[in-house]
Amino acid sequence: MSDSLKVLAIVPAFNECGNIGRTVSEIHRLAPHVDVLVINDGSADDTAQEAAQAGGMVVSLPFNLGIGAAVQTGFKYAKAHGYDIAVQIDGDGQHDASFVGQLIAPIVEGRADMVVGSRFIQKAGFQSSFSRRIGINFFVHLINILTGVKISDPTSGFRAYGKKLIALFSEYYPHDFPEPEAIVVTRQAGGRIVELPVVMRAREAGNSSIKYLKTLYYMAKVTLAILVHMIRQGKSL
Repeated sequence: MSDSLKVLAIVPAFNECGNIGRTVSEIHRLAPHVDVLVINDGSADDTAQEAAQAGGMVVSLPFNLGIGAAVQTGFKYAKAHGYDIAVQIDGDGQHDASFVGQLIAPIVEGRADMVVGSRFIQKAGFQSSFSRRIGINFFVHLINILTGVKISDPTSGFRAYGKKLIALFSEYYPHDFPEPEAIVVTRQAGGRIVELPVVMRAREAGNSSIKYLKTLYYMAKVTLAILVHMIRQGKSL
């Protein structure tokens, strides 16, 4: 990768004390050319302090605004500070920073505007819970129907974005459970999407916010948000 390119890791984190320090340290160790920005989304624990002690830059939101607002804060920072590429990495330790270089490569080579890391291409590592896989499979088909693009892991939060999408998402980024809708928004904006295999891990501490009956709520809410966005943009379904 060219040394002239500025790359920012956007790490949204809500009550990730016990995970966030290891995550920041791993990014520094395995992707030393990448700056690390932790968005502390109104955590009630020591997430901010732990991230700072590990060497991450920290922006603390005044209260919990949700994953979409946290990630958009990262995009706003990236745009304001002239970053060429942003990499989204969860703060819970599930994403392996050794794959950062692979995710960035298609953008550096001019082949993609968004690169999605998929755990399902090689089917290695943690494959998510049964309830979440139901939702993931649903969005695979929904996104394919609406955009013609088939992404095997549309809920993956392990992604890289080029400058075009940094600018776009700094102005508009979906709010709750944003990853599937962000794919649709990217396609509507003419963005090129590449999907690459990654290996994910089970979280080492804390609990996922999406499980059991909440999966059904997640599916309904995101589907409605995608359809409303497409209607507002005047796109025919």
